[in-house]
Amino acid sequence: MANEESHPEKTIAQRSGVKANGPIPLPTKRLRVPVMKTPCGGGTKTWDRWELRIHKRLMDIDAEERVMRRIMRMRVPEEVFISIELI
Repeated sequence: MANEESHPEKTIAQRSGVKANGPIPLPTKRLRVPVMKTPCGGGTKTWDRWELRIHKRLMDIDAEERVMRRIMRMRVPEEVFISIELI
């Protein structure tokens, strides 16, 4: 869902006729965890390097309450987290 062409919230905003900017990609956060392969620490010092990449997008929507309710009711996959802030 991080691709630019697959943003249903932008489609909802365009159909409703409200101004929407984005999605604006924010810097990717990389969380790295080096883990030793051997459980006891003996032998050669070989490491596995695990990495979690967090991709964030920012959307600015000048919307009324009706449009925001449609966006909040939108179904998203479990691995996608959406945070909505009213300013």
